[in-house]
Amino acid sequence: MRPSNRFIWAAMMIAAALVGGCQQPVVPPAANVVVASAPALPADPADAAWQAVPEHIAKLIPQDLVEPRLMKASTPEVRVRAITNGAEVAFRLEWVDDQSNDLPGPAMFCDACAVQVPATNEPTLPAPQMGEVGRPVEIAYWSAAWQAVVDGRGDSIKEIYPNATVDHYPFEAAALKKGSPEQREMAARYAPARALGNLLAGPRNSPVQDLVAEGPGTLTPAAESQSQGQGKRVENRWTVVIRRQSPAGFNADSPANVAFAVWQGATEEVGARKMRTGWIPLTLQTKARAAP
Repeated sequence: MRPSNRFIWAAMMIAAALVGGCQQPVVPPAANVVVASAPALPADPADAAWQAVPEHIAKLIPQDLVEPRLMKASTPEVRVRAITNGAEVAFRLEWVDDQSNDLPGPAMFCDACAVQVPATNEPTLPAPQMGEVGRPVEIAYWSAAWQAVVDGRGDSIKEIYPNATVDHYPFEAAALKKGSPEQREMAARYAPARALGNLLAGPRNSPVQDLVAEGPGTLTPAAESQSQGQGKRVENRWTVVIRRQSPAGFNADSPANVAFAVWQGATEEVGARKMRTGWIPLTLQTKARAAP
C-alpha cells in the first residue's frame, strides 16, 4: 500500500470512529415486561411518557392447539410497555398491521388485541391457553370496531353499510315522538339483542371489555367491566392502551405474569384464530440508587 493510500485509509477509520462515538447507545429490549411507576397513567398511546418506559418485544405464535386453529402465522410480534400507579396497570401494545379492519358484518373480521393475567397469583400458573378448570384467567379485550363506535361512528345499518338504502323504519315515523316510550319500544323490536341486554350489541362507551375464562370455549363476560382503553392507527400499525386493575398480589416483592393476543381482521382472525404469547414475567421496575 502506498503512503498516500495508507493516509487515506487511516483518515477514514478515524472518521468512522468519531461518527460512531456520537451515536446514541442502543437500549436493548427488556427480557420481561417491566412495569414503571408513575402517579398518573397515560391514556393516549401517543403520550410522550411511554418513551421513557422499558419496551418488551413479545414474539407471537399461532393458536394451533384447539379448534378453530390458526395454521398460518400473521403478526410476528407485539411491542409492550407498561406503567402502574399502584392500583392499576396501563399496557401499551403496538403491532404492525398494514390494513385497518374495524367494520363488523357477515364474513367481516375486525382487528383486536387482549391482555391476560391469572385471576390469582400462585407459584404455579394455569395454562396460557385461557386458563384451566378451577384456575381462571382475566382478559381485557380491545376491538377496533368498538373503538370506531366510541370515536363517533354510528353503528346503524346506514353507518356500517353506507351504500345500503333503507326505505323506512317504523320507529322513525313522524307520528312517534323521538325518545318517547312508544318510540323506544318500537325501536327495540328492530334491535332484539339490545332489548335483551346483549353486551356485544352496544351502545358502547369503552372499546375494552373484561372477560373471564377457565379454558378454551369457556369465555364469558366479567361480572363488571372496569377496564378502559384507547387505540389509534399510526401509519401501518395499531397502538393500543389497555388500562386494568393491577394483577392480584403484584408488587415489588411479588412478580406476576401476563400474556397477550392479537387478531388481524384482514387474515380472517376471530375468536380462537389468533396470534398469542405464552406467559411472560411481569416485574416492577426498581429505581436506581443514587451514587454516594
